[in-house]
Amino acid sequence: MSITAKDVAALRARTGAGIGDCKKALEETGGDIEKAVDQLRTKGIAKAEKRAGRAASEGQIITWVSDDATLAVMIELNSETDFVSRNDEFVALATMVARHIAEDTSLDGVAELGTDHALLNKHWHHDKALTLGEVVKAAAAKTGENVQLRRVARYATSGTIGVYRHHNGKVAVLVDVQGASGEAAKALGGTVAEHVAAGVPTVAIAVQKTDVPAELVEREKAIFVEQAKASGKPDNIVEKMVSGRIDKFYAEVTLVQQPWVRDDSKTIGQLVQETAGAELKRFVRFQMGEG
Repeated sequence: MSITAKDVAALRARTGAGIGDCKKALEETGGDIEKAVDQLRTKGIAKAEKRAGRAASEGQIITWVSDDATLAVMIELNSETDFVSRNDEFVALATMVARHIAEDTSLDGVAELGTDHALLNKHWHHDKALTLGEVVKAAAAKTGENVQLRRVARYATSGTIGVYRHHNGKVAVLVDVQGASGEAAKALGGTVAEHVAAGVPTVAIAVQKTDVPAELVEREKAIFVEQAKASGKPDNIVEKMVSGRIDKFYAEVTLVQQPWVRDDSKTIGQLVQETAGAELKRFVRFQMGEG
């Protein structure tokens, strides 16, 4: 198959590898971008796949939280240009969409909407004569751009939802804190949400080790095994090397094991323990155009 410049650019954005290396990897893997990512990482050309900011989309990420912090919403409404996304009407629409999602009790979690999703067929809470999908289409017609409601998150909890939204509207996070309440829980939730938004040392993918998808661990392990074998070490040493790399991988992507971005002398897990009874249940992070 022919490898396009777009394919090469997409792989380069995900791995940070050079154009020539990306083109060669795509040619050797038949254009399969996932296999190409793994191949570049195995060869050490790409240290790790970039987990955020891989696409260039404009729009607004809006958050809303109830006064008692037991319900929170986050939505990503996309436009084609920054000019439209900064328009007051566009921001107002995004805010209304967030309030609409807050009223929809059928959702507790995250939904990727695209162009065809049941949530888009729900009656618009601000005008029952319309559907959510029709409101988004009307915005597209008015702006002359491809306006899409890409994804939404709605968390309802018996605990406290921490919320953080970056000032530019490009990154936002919800964090569900259980076992604690009041101002201490709100402060903790906001602090952890800020940390997740920062994405340091990398964007967390799970609260704790047992939550990391098994298929992702196996993919990482396969790469580590090939890298270790290439060193020429005996099998027993290879096994120890791989075990150590997997432990490091867990520490990098598991939220409670990550060093706190504001004080790397303590982990997020240790930070949580400072609030009596607090436990992190779940979190979700939106970054504009990610994925």
